[in-house]
Amino acid sequence: MAIDPICEMEVQEGKAIKLDFGGLPIYFCSEHCKKTFLDQKSKKTASVKTSADGKTIYTCPMHPEIRQDHPGDCPKCGMHLEPLNPNGEENEDQKEIHSLSQKFWIGLWLTVPLVLLVLGEMIPAFNVESIIPRRFIPWIQFILATPVVLWAGGMFFVKGWKSLVNRSLNMFTLIALGVGAAYAYSTIATLFPQIFSESLKKMGKIDLYFEAAAVITVLIILGQLLEAKARSQTGQAIKALLGLAAKNAHRIQNGNEEEVPIDSVQKGDLLRVRPGEKVPLDGIIIEGKSSVDESMISGEPMPVEKKTGDKVIGATVNQTGTFVMRTEKVGAETLLSQIVHMVAEAQRSRAPIQKLADTISGYFVPIVVLISVITFIIWANWGPEPRLAYAIVNAIAVLIIACPCALGLATPMSIMVGVGRGAQMGILIKNAEAIEKSEKITYVLTDKTGTLTEGKPKVTTCVPSQGWNEQTLLGFAASIEQSSEHPLARAVIDYAKEKNAKFESVKDFESITGGGIKGKINGQKIVLGKQKFLEEEKIILPEDIKKKSAQLQDQAQTVVWVAVEQKVVGILGISDPIKKTSSQAIRELHDMGIKVIMLTGDNHKTAQVIAKELGIDDVRAELEPKSKQEIVKQFKAQGARVMMAGDGINDAPALAQAEVGVAMGTGTDVAIESAGITLVKGDLNGIVKALRLSRAVMSNIRQNLFFAFIYNILGVPVAAGFLYPFFGILLSPIIAGAAMAFSSVSVVGNSLRLRRIELK
Repeated sequence: MAIDPICEMEVQEGKAIKLDFGGLPIYFCSEHCKKTFLDQKSKKTASVKTSADGKTIYTCPMHPEIRQDHPGDCPKCGMHLEPLNPNGEENEDQKEIHSLSQKFWIGLWLTVPLVLLVLGEMIPAFNVESIIPRRFIPWIQFILATPVVLWAGGMFFVKGWKSLVNRSLNMFTLIALGVGAAYAYSTIATLFPQIFSESLKKMGKIDLYFEAAAVITVLIILGQLLEAKARSQTGQAIKALLGLAAKNAHRIQNGNEEEVPIDSVQKGDLLRVRPGEKVPLDGIIIEGKSSVDESMISGEPMPVEKKTGDKVIGATVNQTGTFVMRTEKVGAETLLSQIVHMVAEAQRSRAPIQKLADTISGYFVPIVVLISVITFIIWANWGPEPRLAYAIVNAIAVLIIACPCALGLATPMSIMVGVGRGAQMGILIKNAEAIEKSEKITYVLTDKTGTLTEGKPKVTTCVPSQGWNEQTLLGFAASIEQSSEHPLARAVIDYAKEKNAKFESVKDFESITGGGIKGKINGQKIVLGKQKFLEEEKIILPEDIKKKSAQLQDQAQTVVWVAVEQKVVGILGISDPIKKTSSQAIRELHDMGIKVIMLTGDNHKTAQVIAKELGIDDVRAELEPKSKQEIVKQFKAQGARVMMAGDGINDAPALAQAEVGVAMGTGTDVAIESAGITLVKGDLNGIVKALRLSRAVMSNIRQNLFFAFIYNILGVPVAAGFLYPFFGILLSPIIAGAAMAFSSVSVVGNSLRLRRIELK
C-alpha cells in the first residue's frame, strides 16, 4: 500500500500511528486511515468472487460498474453478464453459448426454406406458384418467420425494450427497431393487404420482408454466438491459473503422514512435497532441498534451486528432490490467489482512452435513429417508385448496420486479454490505467539492490584496523546486525557464522534510516554504517582504512564501517553480483527510446562502477528513501514520464509519485498494493516485457477503435443509399445484418491476438 502524502508528512514529524503488518512497519495519519486499511485487508481475505451471502457476483464486460448477484443482461448495453472472477467452472459461459447455439440452428432451419421460397418467387424458372398458390405464400412466410423473429430473436426485443426503460440506448435498440419494423410491416401486409395502396404493389402484390427479418435475426444470433465463444476465451488466463492450484497435500502430524484436501491445511502445518508434485501452498522449506519450476508465476522456464530456509510458492512444480515445508499462507492469502484477484480486478478496470468511446457511444444510437428517420423521409418523398418500399428498406438497413457494440468492446476486450497475458509472464497489472501510462514512459528510475543486482549480497572482504583481528570485528558487526532489517545485515551475519565469530547480546539498539545502526555490547558503544555516518558521529577514520575503502568501492563493493567507543575496528566489503539479464535489458530499454536512472543508497563510487558497466544513463547515490520521491517529482516537473521500480515498501512514496510504480520481487501483500505493476521475478527484463505489453495492448485498442469508427462512418451512409444516385448501389438489410454481426466478432478476434504476443 502506497503511503498517503498526509501520512508521509506525519511520519516525518513523528506523529504517525504505527502498525506492524507482517513484520513490516506501516504508518497512518489517523485512526480512521488505519481502520480503512484494515477494512480493505479484511475484505481482501474474503472470496473476491462472491457477495456477503456467498453468491457469485456478475458484471458486464463493457460496463464494469454494473454488478449483481445473479446472471442476466447489462441494463446499459444489454450484453450478457459474466462472473466477476471466473472460478474454473464454465457453467455460465456454456449456458449462454448453448442457448445461442440452439436458437441459431433452429432459426437457421426455419430461415433456409423461407429464403428458398422467396428466391423461387423472384426466379421465374422455379415457378413456385405452380406448386403453391400465390395467396398461401405470404402465410407460409409468416409461419416460418414468426418463431425465428419472436422466439429465437425475442431476446433482442426484450433488451431493446429495457434500453428504452433504462434510457440507455444501445445496439439492441437498433436491432429491435430494424427487425421489428420489417416484421411488423410484413405481418400487417399479410393480415390486412387491403389497407395498402396500389402504389406499394409490384405486379399486383405487396413486397414482404419476412426473409430479411429472419435472416438478419439469424445472422445477429450467429454473431452473438461467435462473440460469446470468443469472449469466453478472454478469461482463460484466470481459469488456467486457477487450474494450476494443487488439490491435495501430504500433511505430517505426530510423525504420521496423510493425504488431505488442500482446503483443510492450516497455517503452520508441515507438508511433504515429492518430485513431480505441485507445491500445495506458500511456505518455507524446513528440511531437504530441490529445484522448483516457477514458470507459472514468473514466466521463466529455468528451474530455481531451493534449500532449507527458502520460500516456495503454491502451484509451482517440484522437480528433483523431496522437502518438507511449513505452511505460511492459505486461502486468499497465497500469491496465486492474490494474482487471480489482481488480474480479475485489472480486467474489469477502465483505461482513460475508453472515455472517448463512452462519450461517442452516448450520442451514437440517437444519431443513428435520427439518420434512419431522415433516410425514410428522403426516400419516401424523393425516391423512385415504390417510394415507401425503398424508404422502409433503407431506413431498416441504417438501423441494422450501425453497431455501437463494436465501439464499446474495443477497449475492454484488449485490456482483458492483455492483463491475462501479462499474468502468464509474471507481470501483474493492477489496472488498465497503468497499461495506458506505461506506453508513454520516457524514464525508468530503478533501485540497485535486487533489481540490477542479484539481491543476494555476500561479504567478500574483511579488513580489521591495526590492533584488531577479524574475529573481533565480525563479532561486533554481526551481533549488532542481528537487530537490523537492512538487506546487507544477513550477509554480515552469514559470513560471521561461517568464520565462527562470537555473537553477543545488544542493548539500546537504534537504526538511523539511510545512515547506519548503533547499540551497546557489554557496555561499549558500537556504531556501524556508511563512512559519512561515522563522520557525523565524530569518529576519526584512519587513512589506511580510508584508502582500502576507496579501493573496494572501485571494485563495486559496498563498504560497511564498524567502530567501538569512537574507534574504527575495521571495514567489511560486501558484493552483490549484477544480474545476467540487466545489461541486455538496459540495451533494450535504450532501443525503445527510454533512459535508465539508478537510484541507490550506496556510495557514489560503487554506484558509478556498476552504472558504467551496465551503460546506465545517470546515477543518484547515497540517497535516503524520501529523496527518491523528490527525484521523481523533479523529473516529472521537467516533462518526463517516469516509471519507478522499487521493492514496494521503502519506496512506496516514490512509487506513488511516479506515472507508473513497479514493485519488484516476490509480489507480497504490501508490494502488490503499492504499485501499478508488480513483477514476480524482479529484474529489468520484467520491465522491458511490461513496456512491450503496454505498447501492444494500446496498439490493439487503437486498431479496434479505428475499425469500429471507420466501419460506422462508411457503413451508415451506404445503408442510407448515399451511393444510389451515383452508382445505383443499395445495401440490403440482410447484408447490413451480416456486417453488423461480424463487426463485434472482428473486434474480439483482434483482441485475442494478444494471447500469442511475444514479450521476450
